[in-house]
Amino acid sequence: MSTNSETLLRTRLALLSERLLSLPATSRALLLDTLQMIQQGGSSLASATAEAVRANMRHLSAEAVERALELLGLSRPTPRRRVVVTGLGAVTPVGLTAAETWQNLVAGQSGVDYVTLFDASPYPTRIAAEIKDWDPRPYIESKEAKRMARSTQITIGAATQALRDAGLPTDGSLGERTGVVMGTGIGGFDLYQEAITEAVQRGGNYRVRPMTAVGGLANIAAFHISEMFGALGPLNTVVTACAAGTQAIGEAAELIRRGVVDRVITGGFEAMIGDLFFASFTAMKAISTQNDPPQKASRPFDAKRDGFVIGEGAAVLILEELEHAKARGARIYAEILGHSASADAYHVAAPEPEGLGAQRAMRWALLDADVRPEDVDYINTHGSSTPLNDKTETYAIKQVFGEHAYNLVINSTKSMIGHAFGGAGAIEALATIMSVYEDRVHPTINYEYPDPECDLDCVPNVARHKVINVALSNSFGLGGQNACVVIGKYRE
Repeated sequence: MSTNSETLLRTRLALLSERLLSLPATSRALLLDTLQMIQQGGSSLASATAEAVRANMRHLSAEAVERALELLGLSRPTPRRRVVVTGLGAVTPVGLTAAETWQNLVAGQSGVDYVTLFDASPYPTRIAAEIKDWDPRPYIESKEAKRMARSTQITIGAATQALRDAGLPTDGSLGERTGVVMGTGIGGFDLYQEAITEAVQRGGNYRVRPMTAVGGLANIAAFHISEMFGALGPLNTVVTACAAGTQAIGEAAELIRRGVVDRVITGGFEAMIGDLFFASFTAMKAISTQNDPPQKASRPFDAKRDGFVIGEGAAVLILEELEHAKARGARIYAEILGHSASADAYHVAAPEPEGLGAQRAMRWALLDADVRPEDVDYINTHGSSTPLNDKTETYAIKQVFGEHAYNLVINSTKSMIGHAFGGAGAIEALATIMSVYEDRVHPTINYEYPDPECDLDCVPNVARHKVINVALSNSFGLGGQNACVVIGKYRE
């Protein structure tokens, strides 16, 4: 198509845009034909058809014109449905509820200690962030709980809490307009590891318990949530390693934005403290060996960090469409403004040296949220306490935010709960939501020795009161997975 013809077409379609409110909702066929002609690139044909559009525009439906204008960049898209957070639940190394978890994060309490779930004495690392005193019976019948992976149990606990917090029923009646989107790195592998260990110990006399194969599948925790609470909408599980919890929240928000459902039960979970992962991450030299004292081992952005601490946990959010939440008088914690995900396409474990994938995730999330970098107040970082990750993430933040990076506050929840892999992003999103809701930022504990390459304000050791209007929560995972969610203070 020639430049003149394209200009003429755009001008005429701009005129149509001005007439949208006065057009009758009748035939859309003519305009759809026009779009097809334009896409085929025939300049004379397109120009002639555009002339027909102009002459017959009183017969076009507003919907058809709007579609054409949007495709050509001449019209604003229809406003998206707003997504808010109305319920929170958590089972973590620092608390068996969301409220307890948040209270202890603000207090700077570490959940890292010596391992009790298995014998870690053969390994150079003998510490982890375990969930203490977990009892599934308040949420699940004992017989049923015995068939479930530990990761599934804690997820059901967190989901039950979140629904109760949101004032929603837990009697199995949520219905077709409720979806479930959960994130995990490995699913119920803890059930498999337990079965394999027992099989090795008992040899040929061992029989696998019924439902072992099914109980460890990555999607089974989401299934149990759907089945227990009667959520009949879309049922999805995001498996993107350490980014899974964050990405699941973004995908859940998208279902509401598109009008597929009115609410989604979403979050992330993991329970993988055991021989296999200790042996594997020891071989990779990825986990901290600072065993004494355990509480000092996870030290994001500190110059003496030497690796992450394996953790476990689950966090669940209830996301709702704004008008739906308001109609039932729900408490609103915060708003999900935007989200994004990207790939490093670089290395299975090491971050891309300049954090280009992380930069893309943050930039795209801000674009999706329609938020300027200078409007962001706070970032809950991935902050894993590995030498490469913390340095790379700091650099990526500086590239995205420029000089404003030094006006931001950042922190790392992993300084207290270790790295819960697929559950980490969801727990960190919960902490970010509470920061937005209460205008408080929990500390990054164990920050004692400044690293000149990690020179942003990481809220060292003591919580801080700060007005938070817009925040980011970052998650970067094995396999070059990056995810970011933008969370804002709810305003009418």
